[in-house]
Amino acid sequence: MIHIVFNEADIEVLKQAIALDESLQGEVVQIKDDYAVGPLENIYLGEGREARNAWWREVLAGGDYDGKADSSEVDDLKTAAEIVGKMRRDADEVIWIWAAQNKHDVSGYYWLLHFMKEFQGRVYILYLNNLPFLNEKGQLFYPTWLHTIPPKEFLKAKKLSRPITLSEFEVDPDEWTRLSNENKGVRILEGGKKLVQADYDFYDADLQKFITTDWQKASRIINQFLSKNKHTTGDAYMLWRLKLLIAGGNYDVQGELKNMKDFEVKQHSNQTVETEG
Repeated sequence: MIHIVFNEADIEVLKQAIALDESLQGEVVQIKDDYAVGPLENIYLGEGREARNAWWREVLAGGDYDGKADSSEVDDLKTAAEIVGKMRRDADEVIWIWAAQNKHDVSGYYWLLHFMKEFQGRVYILYLNNLPFLNEKGQLFYPTWLHTIPPKEFLKAKKLSRPITLSEFEVDPDEWTRLSNENKGVRILEGGKKLVQADYDFYDADLQKFITTDWQKASRIINQFLSKNKHTTGDAYMLWRLKLLIAGGNYDVQGELKNMKDFEVKQHSNQTVETEG
């Protein structure tokens, strides 16, 4: 059994669950890229992959994750090829794809499906869509991320496993192709597996609400956004957007525009007048 997850934090909690249930024994593999942001056009071709890698290099340049785009750690194509090889060599091998109800997991699922069709009947999905679980305190909650589920609750989750249907193998890749051809930069989950798209500046207006008249480190602004905003994405993406807003000349900045803790930002004094007026 090969378990596939889409977040690093999911690996450990799933391994803990596997330790509690022998029937779940298997390898845990992570798809690492965040397909909820960035270009998708021709993503299965060399030119499309290079365009995406170039975009990530631009996003991460000079920030906390500089160099990560060129890291051999993030090579989902290689990971997918290794999974396909194992499935072809062992006719008894099965795949369980674990996804919670968030745009990151769902986008990863769509990307992965392209490589799975020849194994129809041996690929299972566990989509935790609007399903209640108990947290560590025994309280009911609806997880949007797998790693927020206590390991023992995963044993309940395994009952949700079902084969991905032939219909899904036909319809879902078509939906992903449609999204890829739209050439937008941000994907948002509307519900179920329905993704809608927006431009790269989708988060900018909400991010600006957390820039005040007082000096704040970029890390604080971004963390406020991530903890309080309805729609969020990775901190590396938000650092990129914050730097672009600053480049527009709309804010005062002090420090070096590099990592999140290297510089501070505040509103111009004339923005204060406008806000008070």
